[in-house]
Amino acid sequence: MTERTNFFDTKIEFLKGVGPQRALLLNKELNIFNYGDLLQHYPFRHEDRTRFYRISELTELLPGAQVKGRLKEWEIIGEGAKKRLVGQFTDGTGVLDLVWFQGITWFEKMLRRNAEYVVYGKPVLFGGKYSITHPEIELLTPENEAGGFWQPVYPLTDKLRKRFVDSRAIGKMMRTLLELAAPNIRETLPESLRQQYRLIGKADALWNIHLPQSQAHLVQAQRRLKFEELFYNQLRLIKNKLLQKNEFPGQIFTHVALLRDFYDNHLPFELTNAQKKVLREIREDLKTGKQMNRLLQGDVGSGKTIVAFITMLMAIDSSAQACLMAPTEILADQHYNGLKEFADLLGLNIGKLTGSSRKKERDVIHEQLQDGSIQIIVGTHALLENVVQFQNLGLCIIDEQHRFGVAQRARLWAKNERVNPHVLVMTATPIPRTLAMTLYGDLDISVIDELPAGRKPIKTVHRYDAHRATLFGFLKEEIAKGRQVYIVYPLIEESEKMDLKDLMDGYESISRSFPEVPLSILHGKMKPKDKEYEMARFLRQETKIMVATTVIEVGVNVPNASVMVIENAERFGLAQLHQLRGRVGRGAEQSYCILMTDFKLSKETKKRLETMCRTNNGFEIAEVDLELRGPGDLSGTQQSGIMDFLIADLAKDGEILKAARASAESILDQDPELVLPQHDPIRSHLDNLRHAETNWSRIS
Repeated sequence: MTERTNFFDTKIEFLKGVGPQRALLLNKELNIFNYGDLLQHYPFRHEDRTRFYRISELTELLPGAQVKGRLKEWEIIGEGAKKRLVGQFTDGTGVLDLVWFQGITWFEKMLRRNAEYVVYGKPVLFGGKYSITHPEIELLTPENEAGGFWQPVYPLTDKLRKRFVDSRAIGKMMRTLLELAAPNIRETLPESLRQQYRLIGKADALWNIHLPQSQAHLVQAQRRLKFEELFYNQLRLIKNKLLQKNEFPGQIFTHVALLRDFYDNHLPFELTNAQKKVLREIREDLKTGKQMNRLLQGDVGSGKTIVAFITMLMAIDSSAQACLMAPTEILADQHYNGLKEFADLLGLNIGKLTGSSRKKERDVIHEQLQDGSIQIIVGTHALLENVVQFQNLGLCIIDEQHRFGVAQRARLWAKNERVNPHVLVMTATPIPRTLAMTLYGDLDISVIDELPAGRKPIKTVHRYDAHRATLFGFLKEEIAKGRQVYIVYPLIEESEKMDLKDLMDGYESISRSFPEVPLSILHGKMKPKDKEYEMARFLRQETKIMVATTVIEVGVNVPNASVMVIENAERFGLAQLHQLRGRVGRGAEQSYCILMTDFKLSKETKKRLETMCRTNNGFEIAEVDLELRGPGDLSGTQQSGIMDFLIADLAKDGEILKAARASAESILDQDPELVLPQHDPIRSHLDNLRHAETNWSRIS
């Protein structure tokens, strides 16, 4: 271990001004244990302290204002929760109230009458007078009288604030640490990269992210540190991808007799250009002799199933078997029925293996998989059992990947000990490009971004609760035409905190409004068998209205369902609304999605609803969702570590991410083992990162 590594591993309690008590607080509240952790505790914004405002200049439009003046007097007002300390602060142009609800006793002891102070906070106008609640306050000194700096604001907790560890306190620790650390900070990016993108040095970046000399210096520091973090993230993913391609062979599939037969005689419709493009990409992969690891993204109803079947034919043509694993029995049944239609035309043997398969059926399937007489198997987690063995598994297709753990997928790949099967992961959750590069940067990505010809776009409208009578009239008309309806609620049980319609109340209300119409109900607290039973009844058209929670979000195909009503639509994220809408529009008839809300809506909610009504394009919706909510909340992307960026923001830093990925690709293309002298900074930085699996931008 080098001296430099030892320095950044130094326990935080040894930093001047910290000590054991504060160190314990920083450990528990912010996961800061050593010098390296503190240096990487980046501010999330900076407040402009470069100027002083006069009290007469204050306005509520200011996010914060710095004022210098004299504290004339103070008094304690009110009792109980309303008890507060109010100080009269003046600068000769007006009077400002300073208000404290907490730490009253401490402030009363510390404050000095008629002393000059610098205060900072958010000005609020009340009763014709401005006040600042819980202002930052310190005695006026020659150092702070000049102003002229940007104050970092750090992520904190209430416990830290109560113990007077605020942004100013962390800023002071940071200054001490930066002065100590300067000789130990090494450059982590090659000179050529820094010149190409005009990036400042690492030491300058760290100083100016915490204690910027100016806004221009701050912007440069942010850009440099974001680039570095994303560069090392992409470097890792691309190295993994190269490793997979070089170290994991795959079977070579070149025969096309079955494929040609299917294309010439049985293909029921013309493939879209997007489907053809994806199939060409897959075909190239399967000819290389390297294991395919490809993500297939396709919006709801874009025709992924036919692509999956044609890919299976490429494997079967070369005497290999194919399997498709789905997260639920309903989805597995749906895939099986869809694929069996095609398989029967070609005389292929297709089997299904799920948790409810009977022992007799299982035994036959196990035997046929081992002797190779089953060419295609569709199933759930049941496929992972040790007893399931293949004669020659050549292709694994995994539907809705985020529902399976990495270990589970690995067990499926291990079903062929001689050579890893090719892997195609399918998802109907559109993922923005920046997120896909980060989440799936080690996979090749194909996108079906075109709907089949003749598919009518779903008409989406937003209606208020006051229009419920009109809505019910419309539903009755659709049911009279022989159609079916989904009505989706956000909660299963009544919540005191949120004024939401309860699913059971909704069910009773719909029963009263539609007395002649048979209903189904579906929610997360039902037993799996009961869920399957209700869904099967709806699929067989025995019930006309399905009252449900979001358990119907993914995958189930009911072509006769033409209306999706989403209650309390303001409570759903954009991605979830889009997935729910995708449950209709599967047949030839015009389909509708009706978003029901109260009149009170936030600006963000209005943008979500407007986006849903404006477009059916899942990728466009995913971009807006990323912008509104950030990456950590997006459906199916909660992958530990991958989203743990310290400073980069995927919603805003797409251009930096593209540059970082292009740089990582170029460097690894030129020097896969990073042995060239100009790549020494990268290699030595990576050597220091071996113990940190997810954070590829540590200092130490």
